[in-house]
Amino acid sequence: MRVDGELTDLAAEVGETQTTEPVTIDSQDGLNILRHSTAHVLAQAVQTLRPAAKLGIGPFITDGFYYDFGVEDPFTPDDLKAVKREMQRIVKDAQRFRRRVVTDDEARAELADEPFKLELIGLKGGKKEAAEGAGVEVGEGELTIYDNVDGRTGETVWKDLCRGPHVPSTRMVGNGWDILRIAGAYWRGSEKNPQLQRIYGTAWASKDDLRAYQDRLAEAARRDHRKLGRELDLFSFPDEIGSGLSVWHPKGGIVRGEMEQHARRRHIAEGYSYVYTPHITKKDLFVTSNHLVTYADGIWPPIRMDEERDDEGYVTKQGVDYYLKPMNCPMHILIYKERGRSYRELPLRLAENGTVYRNELSGALHGLTRVRGFTQDDAHLFVTPEQLEAETTKVLEFVLSLLKDFGLTDFRLELSMRDDEKEKWIGEESVWETATDALRRVALSTGLHLVEEPGEAAFYGPKIDLKVTDAIGRSWQLSTVQLDFNLPERFELEFTDRDGSKQRPIMIHRALFGSIERFFAILLEHYAGDFPLWLAPVQIMGVPVADEFSEYLDGVVGNLRAAGIRAEVDHSDDRMQKKIRTHTTAKVPVLLIAGEQDRTAGTVSFRFRDGSQRNGVPVDEAIALVTNAVASKALIQTAEDLA
Repeated sequence: MRVDGELTDLAAEVGETQTTEPVTIDSQDGLNILRHSTAHVLAQAVQTLRPAAKLGIGPFITDGFYYDFGVEDPFTPDDLKAVKREMQRIVKDAQRFRRRVVTDDEARAELADEPFKLELIGLKGGKKEAAEGAGVEVGEGELTIYDNVDGRTGETVWKDLCRGPHVPSTRMVGNGWDILRIAGAYWRGSEKNPQLQRIYGTAWASKDDLRAYQDRLAEAARRDHRKLGRELDLFSFPDEIGSGLSVWHPKGGIVRGEMEQHARRRHIAEGYSYVYTPHITKKDLFVTSNHLVTYADGIWPPIRMDEERDDEGYVTKQGVDYYLKPMNCPMHILIYKERGRSYRELPLRLAENGTVYRNELSGALHGLTRVRGFTQDDAHLFVTPEQLEAETTKVLEFVLSLLKDFGLTDFRLELSMRDDEKEKWIGEESVWETATDALRRVALSTGLHLVEEPGEAAFYGPKIDLKVTDAIGRSWQLSTVQLDFNLPERFELEFTDRDGSKQRPIMIHRALFGSIERFFAILLEHYAGDFPLWLAPVQIMGVPVADEFSEYLDGVVGNLRAAGIRAEVDHSDDRMQKKIRTHTTAKVPVLLIAGEQDRTAGTVSFRFRDGSQRNGVPVDEAIALVTNAVASKALIQTAEDLA
């Protein structure tokens, strides 16, 4: 339940003046509590089977939970089967979750054999450096331990450092859960710390919900962009280059190029100017921007340059540290600052496909969605306060319009607002209120579902995040529209206003795709590799009924290529049916088939992804149909789609 808005156990005492709200197990709060309780059951099962296992952290996560363990020998699949059986026993045992408030010293005494828990006690207070997921263990306020109590004897059979809340008993974990996989994870996310064994699981309100989730997992595995990237020859991560650094193969390069070029044309039409900036810069730039303080962990180590020595080896000129850029914004600011600016030049919209580098932990890397080098379709807009709302409206409308070009339609918005504590943000409260109200009006004007998130704004300004739901119901965060009062102040940006006074512009950070690599991965999984005709690496593949019709198809394909279509003819020795299977597996959107009847009549036949065909189409009409479908960005799956 919630008591005065705070989540708490059902066993908590409630005062007469307090208000309560129920929390159902199928709500998001309810699922989070269920999943965290199931993580406790997992940990208890592991320590029952392996008493020497040391407990790490066990939070709920999206769609499930995990728990980290320090063990001598890694877990095996057979171990997981045994853990699952023990979990089922604990669930049936209906042990009660009992909350106890303890002092730091009491917790240390009770958990003396748990080194990772002892370390968390020393870091309590909600510090970010504690560890990802540590909020379920320790945080601001009192320290608590949860006992698992035998319902028959009242004996405590297991306990864990935890903030809670939990379901009343293990029986309520029910049968809508499962153990998924094993992974390695460094303690507190640092490669300098011991590597632990992480067991992932999932938990749902019912067995039916679990089955539906497992079906979604199977579909997600089929669509995994890493798997499709190999099968369709789109990209790879050569060991010789390094972890998290991708190379793009010709077919992947075609899709990426189409994405970038389409976005570029749209940006230019919307009044953006493209700029180019280097991949590396002197230290001082990121000192001024404060990234070396606030983003130090995400920046690659420096490269020492420009040092000079005399013939005897003595330093005559000190070197300078250079850094691979993690952000494009400081360089765009320098372009703005290169000369004086007038209000007549604003809004100034600078765009760049800028490659940046982030020092991601190796364990966090995941295909193209989490990499160490990636390209942002970055834009920074410099506006007057009076222009803020109108310009933000244009930005959001543009973002939605461009994403719809790529076939995405299911959107929602989140508005991140300032924290109530003044020390957690900079600037004038009135400016924040005005800016936040403007963003709220902009968001509501779209008609999309809006969620407001108090306290989630960055210290330098409120923002709107756009989230999209893909073809199998997964949510992805894409575009961000971030207001920034900080960097214009730090870099002393100015413009001359109508009355001749010097004023400070407001800066808008706007990444539409976010990362081109990540957006490519999202699209690849959204379409399961069946890219729309306009994006497909090979748009048309000619398949002659027999070799004697190859020359005729070469002529048709030549005309298609002259019209800008990516078209080829299969001249291999394979039989026609095998060619059709090969190119269907390769996810070519449209096959162009020709035999004697087509050659005689000057026609071709289309074969589509679903196996349907459209026969006897005159060549000129066929070329027009294809070029129109590409221009309109239509998703061509069946004969009926090619109108």
